[in-house]
Amino acid sequence: MNIRSLTRGDGVVIGAAVVLFIASFLDFSSYECPQGVDCSRFDSPNAWDSLGLLMSVFLAGVIGAALLIVSRAMPNRKVVGLDLGQFGVALTIFALWTAFWTILDVNNAGAGLILGLLAAIVLAAAAVAGPLVPALKAPLLSPSGPAQGAQGGQQPYGAQPGQGYGYPGQQQAPYGAQPGQGYGYPGGPQQGQPSHGDPAQAQQAQAQQPAQGGAAPAGDFAPFWFAVPVARPLYGEDGSPNPIAELAPGTWYLAVEQRGQNLIAQTQDGRRGVLQDTTGIQRG
Repeated sequence: MNIRSLTRGDGVVIGAAVVLFIASFLDFSSYECPQGVDCSRFDSPNAWDSLGLLMSVFLAGVIGAALLIVSRAMPNRKVVGLDLGQFGVALTIFALWTAFWTILDVNNAGAGLILGLLAAIVLAAAAVAGPLVPALKAPLLSPSGPAQGAQGGQQPYGAQPGQGYGYPGQQQAPYGAQPGQGYGYPGGPQQGQPSHGDPAQAQQAQAQQPAQGGAAPAGDFAPFWFAVPVARPLYGEDGSPNPIAELAPGTWYLAVEQRGQNLIAQTQDGRRGVLQDTTGIQRG
């Protein structure tokens, strides 16, 4: 799975799961040592000494967090009719429910149980609020891959100068825009309005205008960078119904070909597939 597809909510889920796992090794309950008695030879029990507590609180929360993260790599996979992500959320809530009633039933709760309850609260809250709160939906890592290549003076994915698509951050026309609609390059004349001071440039711009004033021919497609507004599946070029990857917001991808209303997109790890839903994409 591409780590850049993880969100801040996913980061909180992973952190809470790690704390919950550590808490399982801490003391389950505390006690006061009577005066004059050497209590160092008595071992305090932890969650691993109680199979029911271990499975219903600590490992249930960790497994739920793992399912949430795996659902990013394998969207639309289901367990007993539930999506992996939904099943993971259910497990985190179950872990919090059990931890809450367990700590009420224990007279002297130890560090393991207290820390486990706090971690379960954060874990369940992040699992539920992750897809809803904009701050948690933001990318965990900044999409710096393509931009770094551009700053080094190299064109991305073997692009040559003058091909007209450039890198993220360069001003481009929105996806589907046709020449002559007023989109141009930063600091230069707009297409359809060439500079009057350069006759050669004007002739070249007129030659590039599509005939009949209509859409550009299909053979004139040039690769371009784009980002999706929400997570969208990328399907295999062989027509398989199962996604091969998931395009995440905040990450730049390369459109290498257009097939009807679909785009052939290439991820940063080299995988290619069909993006069926191209509505609202941001062109780099």
